[in-house]
Amino acid sequence: MKRTQDDFYGLGIAPRLLDKTEALGYTTATPIQLKAIPIAIEGKDIIGIAQTGTGKTLAYGIPMIQHLAKKKGRGLVLAPTRELAIQIRDALRPFTQAMHMRTAVLIGGESKGPQITALKRKPRIILATPGRLIDLLGQRCLNLRDVCVLVLDEADRMLDMGFQPQIERILKVVPRARQTMLFSATMPTAIVDIASDHMHLPVHTEIAPSGTAAEGVSHEVFVVKKDFKVPLLERLLDQYKGPVLIFTRTKRGAWKVARTLRKSRRAAAEIHSDRTLPQRKEALNGFKSGKYRILVATDIAARGIDVHGIELVLNYDLPDDPGAYVHRIGRTARAGKKGRAISFATPDQGRDVRGIEKLIKMSLSLSEHPEIPAEEFGPKPRTAFQLRHARQKRSLGRRPVRRKR
Repeated sequence: MKRTQDDFYGLGIAPRLLDKTEALGYTTATPIQLKAIPIAIEGKDIIGIAQTGTGKTLAYGIPMIQHLAKKKGRGLVLAPTRELAIQIRDALRPFTQAMHMRTAVLIGGESKGPQITALKRKPRIILATPGRLIDLLGQRCLNLRDVCVLVLDEADRMLDMGFQPQIERILKVVPRARQTMLFSATMPTAIVDIASDHMHLPVHTEIAPSGTAAEGVSHEVFVVKKDFKVPLLERLLDQYKGPVLIFTRTKRGAWKVARTLRKSRRAAAEIHSDRTLPQRKEALNGFKSGKYRILVATDIAARGIDVHGIELVLNYDLPDDPGAYVHRIGRTARAGKKGRAISFATPDQGRDVRGIEKLIKMSLSLSEHPEIPAEEFGPKPRTAFQLRHARQKRSLGRRPVRRKR
C-alpha cells in the first residue's frame, strides 16, 4: 500500500493497532489525530481542541490502549452523556479486543448490578459519566488508585452540564502520577483552570480556534414567526430526502415536534432526558439503521450522536448558548463530508443570531421560502441609556401644559 504523509504510519502506533486501523479502512488520519497521537504516545498531558466529528476518540483512544498494553494500571474516560460513553466504547472496541482488554461502561439510566459485575472482571478501561462514577465510588464498588491514564472527553460540555464538582472530586482521588488528556471543541475558562491545577505541563494542540464550526457545512437561517415554524419544517422535510436531525430547546418541544411529524406519517423518533435509556438507544439505533429518517433531540444529543450521512441539521429552536450551535451542526459534515445547517429564528432573536455569527466568525445567510411569509429581525435592543431617555420623553409628554394668564 502506498504511504502518504497523512496516514497512520510514522505516528508511533504499535503494529497490532496499526493493522487494526488498516483493517477498519482508516487510511487517512485527521489533523487532530496527526498532531495528538504522537504527543499522547510519548505520555505527555495534552489539551486537544478540534471541531466535533474530527476523530478525537481515536486521537486519545489509540495512545491510551497502547500505554496500557505496556504497563499495569487502568484507563478512565469521562464523558458528559450516556450516549457518548457508549459511542466511545463502540469506537474503541476493535482496538481493545485486539489487545485483549476488557472495558466497563458506567452510566445512569441502567441497573447498577451489571455494571458492578463488569467491575469485578477487572476491566482495563472504564468509560463513565461523572454522576454514576461518583455514585459507585460512594458505594465502594471501585477505587481509582490504579488509574494511570485519565481522559476528559467533551470537557466543556461536562462543565456546561454542571459536572464540575464531580470532576473536581474525581480528580482528587486518582493518582497525580498519571497521564491526563483533555479533548473539547471549545475552551472555556473552567478548562484552563483544570489544566492549571490538575495537569502537568500540558501540550496545547489546537486544530481550529475554539468555537470554529465544522468545515463543509453551509449555514442558513429563516426568520419566521412561531406559528409558521411547523409549516416551514414540513416544506423543508419535503425538500431534503436524507437523514435529518432536528434540535429543540426543551424536551417538551422535542416531544411535540416528533408527535407532529408522526401524525403526518413521517418516520420520526425523539431523544431527550425524559426518555428511558432503552428508548433512547432504540431511537438512535433506528436513526442509524434508517428505520427513522428524522431524529428530534434536545442538546443532550448535541455531542453523543455519531451517525454518518446526516444530510441536514435543523435548529427548530436556536440554542440558549451560541457554543451549542457549533456542537449541534457538528453532527453533519463529519469526517470531511458536506452537510447543511438550517436554523429557525423568530423576529425578536436577532441578538441570538448575531451571537452565533460572532462565535463562528461568519455570517448566516438569510433565506426565504416562497410558501411561508417572510419576516425581518426587529430593531436592535436598546441600551439602558436609550430606555431611560425614552421613559423621560414619555413622562414629559404627559405633563399638563400650563396656560399663560
